Amino acid sequence: MISLVGLPGSGKSTVGRQLARRLSLPFLDSDHLIEQRLGCSIREFFDREGEARFRDLESTVLDELTQGPSGVLSTGGGSVLRPLNRAHLHERTQVVYLRSSPDEVFRRLRHDRTRPLLQVDDPLQRLRDLFAVRDPLYRETAHFVIETGRPSVATLVNMIVMQLELAGHLPAGVAAPGR
Repeated sequence: MISLVGLPGSGKSTVGRQLARRLSLPFLDSDHLIEQRLGCSIREFFDREGEARFRDLESTVLDELTQGPSGVLSTGGGSVLRPLNRAHLHERTQVVYLRSSPDEVFRRLRHDRTRPLLQVDDPLQRLRDLFAVRDPLYRETAHFVIETGRPSVATLVNMIVMQLELAGHLPAGVAAPGR
């Protein structure tokens, strides 16, 4: 299993879908699965039950997913906040940290009203605060760090595939472009 971690808006779902397609693996999105279980959006649950209750559910879902069959897993931005989640991700999967600067994420998300942690007066400062806390945790969890910068999704997928091949986690040529 390959897991993607990073700030909200770093491209985990978008890159994950393309990576899964490239490797002919199922794509799993932990936030989407949580919403399916809840029967409501994460934002609604967050507002009603609070972050601690959400993190409890997130831990349960991540524990289940990281024991499951092979695939590409997009995690929630805060999935690394709990030590047990970091351990499960690192020990059971190959973790790729899609590292995006707060300014870069802000450019992508400035009009997004669906992300509960960004519904504040100064979302850019909020992203900077999240990055300060989470960057070391993402690094601790990750086997690979990919700087997202401005490359296309296809370029990011190629970079991940190359890293996985070089590390011996994919047979060479298995995920050649165009497959």
